[in-house]
Amino acid sequence: MTETTAATPTGTHTDAPVRIELTDGAAARIRAMMGERATPAGGLRLGVQGGGCSGLSYVVDWADAPGERDLVFEKDGGRLVVDARAARFLADTVVDWKSSLMQSGFVFRNPNVKSACSCGESFAV
Repeated sequence: MTETTAATPTGTHTDAPVRIELTDGAAARIRAMMGERATPAGGLRLGVQGGGCSGLSYVVDWADAPGERDLVFEKDGGRLVVDARAARFLADTVVDWKSSLMQSGFVFRNPNVKSACSCGESFAV
């Protein structure tokens, strides 16, 4: 199992305490992406949107810089940006990076998920 440490929220909007963990692998991958994109203030943006057969889907994008209502979580130089509206659906989520011969990508272990579709693309809380 990959060791995790809670990322520290550093955003300007922190009305509700939210904890999101980045594994060492996720932090390293995000750091690499920051270097590739040459956006030192940027980070991986994680959000949710309505859709899919279970109601909600994860949205992963790149943020060149955090917005005013964003929460920012950092670990070892890797930065995760989460819109404050999406944070309630993502509280206590562990973000990991998995890489294998067949595929690679970010993996989310979200304890708020009550059900998910069979394809794994959407979830309900």
